[in-house]
Amino acid sequence: MRKISLFCLALGLAAMLGGCGNTDAAGESQAPESVQEETAENVSAAESEVESIAEQDSVPTSYLTGLEVTEEQRNQRPMAVMINNIKAGTPQAGIGEASVIYEAPMEGADVTRLMPLFENWQDMGTIGYVRSSRDYFVYCALEFDAIYAHFGQATVYVGDLLNSDLVDNISGAVAGIDRPASKAFMRTDARKAPHNVYTTGEALLEAAEKFDYSLTYHDTHKQKFAFAPLGEKADHDGEKSVSVMYPGGTREGVANGYSNVQARFEYNPEDGKYYRYQYGGEHIDETTGEQLAVDNVIFQYCNGEFRDDKGYMAFDVHGGWQEGADLSKYKVQVFTGGKMVEGTWSRYADTDPALYVDGDGNPIELNRGKTWICLIWDEHADDVVLE
Repeated sequence: MRKISLFCLALGLAAMLGGCGNTDAAGESQAPESVQEETAENVSAAESEVESIAEQDSVPTSYLTGLEVTEEQRNQRPMAVMINNIKAGTPQAGIGEASVIYEAPMEGADVTRLMPLFENWQDMGTIGYVRSSRDYFVYCALEFDAIYAHFGQATVYVGDLLNSDLVDNISGAVAGIDRPASKAFMRTDARKAPHNVYTTGEALLEAAEKFDYSLTYHDTHKQKFAFAPLGEKADHDGEKSVSVMYPGGTREGVANGYSNVQARFEYNPEDGKYYRYQYGGEHIDETTGEQLAVDNVIFQYCNGEFRDDKGYMAFDVHGGWQEGADLSKYKVQVFTGGKMVEGTWSRYADTDPALYVDGDGNPIELNRGKTWICLIWDEHADDVVLE
């Protein structure tokens, strides 16, 4: 199924849902024409440079990691899966195979939830443990033209979006979903509900084919990351060295999502990777028993708010096209090769990627490999600890 008039539909949905994913739940996401034009100019310049960098590769490379792949693998759409990160739902299975992982606070900002994006997912074994959707994760999946899988959702805030043609959605058979994929998810007896739902690559493929979703990228897909040239490392020698990052600080009990997870990343200069820790120990993949490690970590700061007395949250991941947007306030910190590059991020439409640029407006180069993106509520920016 191909999406029609994506940008118009995204704006219409945002207005209809009362600013779904926006910080103003009563406002509309569409910006005045002057703001849209300014945003378009800034983003267009960055998009052009990112595409130019990618076109310099002499061999097919992954859009997500920049690593060499076959042409067939390059063209395959990724699968985004909502994954539990409450302590009772850990360790997760298969997560170590993800090329990109998004993390963001959940209800009441007590803990976080994860959304890994998998390439070559069709042959994967157990992927879990699957939990419910939130709209800000959906909008992040759209950056990659990804198929989106979840079990359950906050229907009042994301139901219309999931049921729209904007999202190639694979959902469990739960209330609020028009077209469920009832066979795509299973439960294991080894865990207690609701922390025991899992899926497999085979089950997801069957669902995607049932709904006639394209398994290859659409022609509207755009490159998100600017990677260092093939065979080279990103050159950020003049930037600040940072070895340990705490997205929620070092104290527990702070309502920023990451605090109670005790999340941190530690850089290992020997292999150039950032190792993930949480809940007082190594963050491991249940399937392999190995600690999660990535080549890049990104702290993407977003406006946020609580939507209701149940603590449901909204995060502005739209990055520029809401009324009165000040692009200078969309802060980002990119960690790669032991260095930190500070800049801003912006995005013109929900079907375009959020792009990261430095103070001069140039795309921030990443080292090729896996990336972990933490969406951080800007109200809690001072909680972040860097060492």
